[in-house]
Formats: sequence, structure tokens, C-alpha cells
Amino acid sequence: MALINPHINFNGNAEEAFNFYKSAFGGAFTSIVRMKDMASDEFPVEENDAEKIMHIALPIGPNTLMGNDVPTYLGQVNENENRSKISISAESKEEANKIFNILSAGGTVEFPLGDSPWGSYFGMFRDKFGIEWMIEYTA
Repeated sequence: MALINPHINFNGNAEEAFNFYKSAFGGAFTSIVRMKDMASDEFPVEENDAEKIMHIALPIGPNTLMGNDVPTYLGQVNENENRSKISISAESKEEANKIFNILSAGGTVEFPLGDSPWGSYFGMFRDKFGIEWMIEYTA
């Protein structure tokens, strides 16, 4: 079965965001590549982009959350537009509560975590980095 691995673009704070996500999910990064690591004649890197993240990966169960910083020459990501939501299927209500509470801190809760009309335990929010999440547990 194929896996879905979401990828998120950031405006220079990918590493901070991924450390935040790691605090909710645990685990270890399987990849952290900085833009300076990829610099070459074919791919010049501006000095102010050197420490930005070219690629970062955090396994979450059998899936991997991936991201990068957008290089200066490509402009800024609009963090207030609707991007795709990342949906997490928790293994228990306790896990759903933990993930929801950690990741929603400093963000905006759009749908409080609780019993949903369709029978699951569900909540939705935009985290402090502008990323939209849905957390769900179905017994």
C-alpha cells in the first residue's frame, strides 16, 4: 500500500517548526539537509539562505512529515492562505489529546477536540506556524 507523506514549505523557520512537531510525535529526524550542503556552480546559494533547510524529514508511524525553507529568490509562502491540512489518525484518545494540545499551543483552534457528529473524536486547528492539522481518533 502506498503511503502519503505530507511536505510543507516554510519562510525560514522549518527547523523550528519541525522541532516543535518532534515534541508532539517523538522520534528522530531521518534527514536534515541545509541549503549550503547543496551549493554548487549549478545551484548557487545566497549567503542569507545558507543555513536554511533544503530538506527535513520526521517519521510519524509508517509515514514521514517532510519540509523545507523557501529560498529567498522564490519569495515568501503565504501562511494565511488555505493549504492542505495534515490529518493525524491517533491510536487512542490520550494520544489525540496529547498531540492536539501540544501542536495547537500558540495557534488557532478551528474545531475543538471532542466527539464529532460523525462518531469520531476529532479536532482541527492552525498551529503557530500557520499549518493546518486535523486530529482524529476512531474507536
